[in-house]
Order: sequence, then structure tokens, then C-alpha cells
Amino acid sequence: MDWLERTANLRQWTRSGTRAPHKPLLLLYALGQFQADGEGGLRYSMVEQDLQRLLTEYGPPNRTTPAYPFHHLVSDGVWEVHTDRGPGSPGSGIRELRETRATGRLAPDLRAALRRDPQLLGRIARLLLDLHFPPSLHGELCEAVGLEPEASPEAGQLSTARRQRDRRMRELVLTAYEYRCAFCGYDGRIGAVPVGLEAAHVRWWAFGGPDDIENGLCLCSLHHKLFDKGVLGVGDGHRVLVSQRFVGHSPAAREHVVALAGRPLVGPQPGARPVAATHRAWHAR
Repeated sequence: MDWLERTANLRQWTRSGTRAPHKPLLLLYALGQFQADGEGGLRYSMVEQDLQRLLTEYGPPNRTTPAYPFHHLVSDGVWEVHTDRGPGSPGSGIRELRETRATGRLAPDLRAALRRDPQLLGRIARLLLDLHFPPSLHGELCEAVGLEPEASPEAGQLSTARRQRDRRMRELVLTAYEYRCAFCGYDGRIGAVPVGLEAAHVRWWAFGGPDDIENGLCLCSLHHKLFDKGVLGVGDGHRVLVSQRFVGHSPAAREHVVALAGRPLVGPQPGARPVAATHRAWHAR
């Protein structure tokens, strides 16, 4: 059984190019627990709050519940649920999962495969991160689920064809924006080497965003993270948007975030293509 294939093909709710990362978040959390204790049994009532925090932080803005992936992940063959009545999930109802002492864990064959191949856990984790979340969030997400995926050159290898990132994108985007953050104009260097500047995808690569200048922005590390979190965006006229949900009372928060609202983007230089309207619209949604 190819566990990377199965992980890559998790069935998810989707609508208008938006997917819900409920199952990937639960699977990452389960991998973290397995890494910690070798079994990873998760009683729903004990982990419900942890899973809800993950969904709130990294999931869609609409109200949702961890009961959904806890039940439905079983159908993907990587997860099992037992209750005090025996094997099988009682459904996706919160009360049923609590009252039957529902406990989920990685499927037996997957647990056995992880014990046989210690590097498999890291490969699955990296695949989940690459497929469902932007790179700027990978480190904090691993910390949030208690996971330490080992870097592996095989992390993204699948037997079926997969899109490969274009490694030239970073240089093309930074050049187009003349090595300046498009939001604040930051252009720091150590000698001749830019520092703290990154190429951000407007439409996430994990959601079909292409590796080209029309889908890229040169951003400093701070504004890249805030952009991927939805604090900042790009509106009509290529002006900076600031989420009304953002709250910051310090002078630094006002200067580096709130004061950006309505500012025109810095760049790109003449002749370079600005961010395409379709990608701006995707990010805004």
C-alpha cells in the first residue's frame, strides 16, 4: 500500500476552488501524537479542544467542528475509530462521539508501516504541509501539533505525476519588485545578499496557484506571514487591504500593519506584470 498516495488523495469538501483542511489537520495532529507515544490513541472528548483550536487557527473562517474529520477520515483508509460499543464510528455528531467515548487512531496497517520505516512519518507530514498549507505556516503548524518532521529529499515523491515548484520563481519575483517588500518597501541586505525578503504566492501553490510573476509578491518575512494569515491583502487598484479582524494597539502594530491600509503596492517595476485580478480575487475570498 502506498501511504503517500493515500495521503495525497484524501477526500475533502470543496467549493469554487476552496477546500477545507479538516482532515489534513487531524492527520497531522495524529502523526504528532504517534511520534510522541508510538500509539497515538485520541479520545475525542480529550482532544476536542486541541482540534478546535487548530481548525480555528488554520481552517476556514466559517464555524466548524472537529467531529466532522474525526468521523469522516475513516473513509480514507488512514484512520480508525472505536467506541465503548466496539469498532466503528458512531457518526459525526458531537454528543455521540463524547458519550460513546469514541477514540481514534491511525489505521493499524499505517501504524505498522510507520514502525517499519521511521522516515515515512516525516514524508507523510511534509506531503500534507505542501499540499494544504503555504510554506510560511509550516513551522508554526508543526509546533502546534507537536510534530517534528525530518527533512527528507523523498518527502514529496509520489508514483503519480505531481506539480513541481519552479525554483526560479523567487528570483523572478524579487527582481520584478526590485528587492523591496511590496507592502512596506523594506529592502534589507547583508552585503549584496537580500535578507528577510521572500516570494509570496497570492493564490497558494497548494490550491493551484502558478509559479509566475502574476501570482507573486516580494514581501518581507513579517508581511508574508500576515499575508498568508489573511491579515493583509491586495484590493482593487493594487492597494493594500487590512483585515477588520486584526487588532493591535502598540505603535509597532499600527505602523507596520494598520497604517498600510489603502497604500498602493511598491512595484513591480515597469514592464513586469502586476498581480492578476483572478489571483487577487482568490486571496480576498
